[in-house]
Amino acid sequence: MIRRTFLALTAAVSLMSAPAFAADKDIVDTAVGAGNFTTLVAAVEAAGLVDTLKGPGPFTVFAPTDAAFAALPAGTVEDLLKPENKDKLVAILTYHVVPGKVMSTDLSEGMTAKTVNGADVTITLEGGAKVNGAAISTADIEASNGVIHVIDQVILPPM
Repeated sequence: MIRRTFLALTAAVSLMSAPAFAADKDIVDTAVGAGNFTTLVAAVEAAGLVDTLKGPGPFTVFAPTDAAFAALPAGTVEDLLKPENKDKLVAILTYHVVPGKVMSTDLSEGMTAKTVNGADVTITLEGGAKVNGAAISTADIEASNGVIHVIDQVILPPM
């Protein structure tokens, strides 16, 4: 009985310590599997960027959670998802993507990185890692074609 309980506890601890995301899935499938990026995934679909983010990459994606999108002013997401606003949506989404695989250990204070959008983002480390002021709540979620860093805000490109 004691041995069976020990084995069950060992198995449970092993499962809990396993990575939450497997690197055998691409960025889109990893985001879908996480369950807290439904708005981001819907936006990527509306923008026609699914095939790109399923491509070989590598990409670094600063991924806003559903809560980050929900914090935008009322109606913003619905407005961005309209076909007539596709260019604006693409500009915002590509501002969250940096070419190459940038792990958290690669980040440094004041570092800038050119996004797929063409504009730069700035990394700060004081008080925890941030990209343009958005806190990186979970870093280094590896995917087969890059890495995802979860952020708590939607970052907007300079106008």
